[in-house]
Order: sequence, then structure tokens, then C-alpha cells
Amino acid sequence: MTLNLLVIGLAITLEPIPLIAFVVVLASRNGVRNGAGFIAGWLMSLVVVVAGTVLLTGNNPPKSNTAPTLAALAVKVAIGAVLVGVAVRQWRRLGRPKPPKKIPKWQASVDSMSIWFAMGLAPLTQPWGLIAAGAATVVNAKLSSWQSALALVLFCVAATAVYLALEVNAVLRPAQSAAVLARLRTWMDTHVDQVIVVVSLVIGLWLIGDSIYLAVS
Repeated sequence: MTLNLLVIGLAITLEPIPLIAFVVVLASRNGVRNGAGFIAGWLMSLVVVVAGTVLLTGNNPPKSNTAPTLAALAVKVAIGAVLVGVAVRQWRRLGRPKPPKKIPKWQASVDSMSIWFAMGLAPLTQPWGLIAAGAATVVNAKLSSWQSALALVLFCVAATAVYLALEVNAVLRPAQSAAVLARLRTWMDTHVDQVIVVVSLVIGLWLIGDSIYLAVS
């Protein structure tokens, strides 16, 4: 379970769409404050999903090869298949001309954004398909086991790792941070499709392969 949660968590933190949103927030006039709010909203959303899943299982994970366990694996296979489909569709679109992108309305007023708006923006931009895959994995967690508790903490940390690193850099090295954010934004804008293809394909195949292996073993 720990390895699965780490892989899914890293995929969440590398998803380009929410990462671009965070970079825009962090590069704004009150970026450090609102970046912290964004991270707080991001983490609270993850904690709610993890805690809700544990409560639904009654902190008593289902045994192997039972209907609840197989259902959770089926959900992960379905999510993996969707991610592979997304990767294939995006790959076919590479190199094709794109219509001009409309700037989201919230970006136009990012410099006057409140910390509360930043907190609410985080869960709205999260990759909920990957978070659902994480929730399906959390079904096997039992908080009375330190291994499970550590796995859940590592999942939340891994899913926020890039955001935390950028926020810390902005606090400790504000001058250098502006240049880093500008370069990262430029790179993400020109490589977002490639990142979506790679992340979706790798995680999709991982979820499918691992779930099938657990189902037959």
C-alpha cells in the first residue's frame, strides 16, 4: 500500500494544471501568503478524503479477495483505463494547432486575491481522478498500524511536495524565486501536453497492472 500511495501522490503533485494555477498564485503580489493558503486548502482536501475513506471502512480494512477489496481494485483499474485513454487522446493531439486559450477569470484578479479564495481554489484544481485512486488504495489502511498511518502521511506529503518546495523557496529566496517561477511557468506552458501524456500513461498502466496483480495473487 505504501508504494502505491507514494506513486499516486507523486503523480498528483506533478499534474500540470493545478501546478500552473499554484505558480500563478505564488508569483502574484501576495504570493507567499496566498501560496500558503493554497497549500492549506490542498492539504485539507487530501486529509478530508483520507479521513472519510478510513471512516467509511470503520478503520477495519476488508480482507483479501472479498467483495469490498475487489471493488476497490476494480475502481483503480477503471481509473487507470481512463488515464491511459487520456494519454492516448492527448498524444494524438500533439503537434496539432490549438485554438487560443482563454485566461481564467480568477487569474485576471490574482493580485487582489484573498487567502480564502486561494484556499478554495486548491481543491477545485486538484486531479480528482488520481485522488480517487488514492482513496481506493486507502481502503486497505488501518490506523492502529503505524505502517498504515505513516503511509497516509507520506501520501499527503508526496501529493504536496512540489508545492511545498516552491513555497519554501519563495520564503527563503524571494528574489531567486521570481526567476524560478517564471522559468517553470514558461516550461509548463510549452510542455503541458507532454507532461499529461507521460503522467497519465505511467500512472494509468501502474494502476491497471498493480490492481490485476493484487486481484489474482
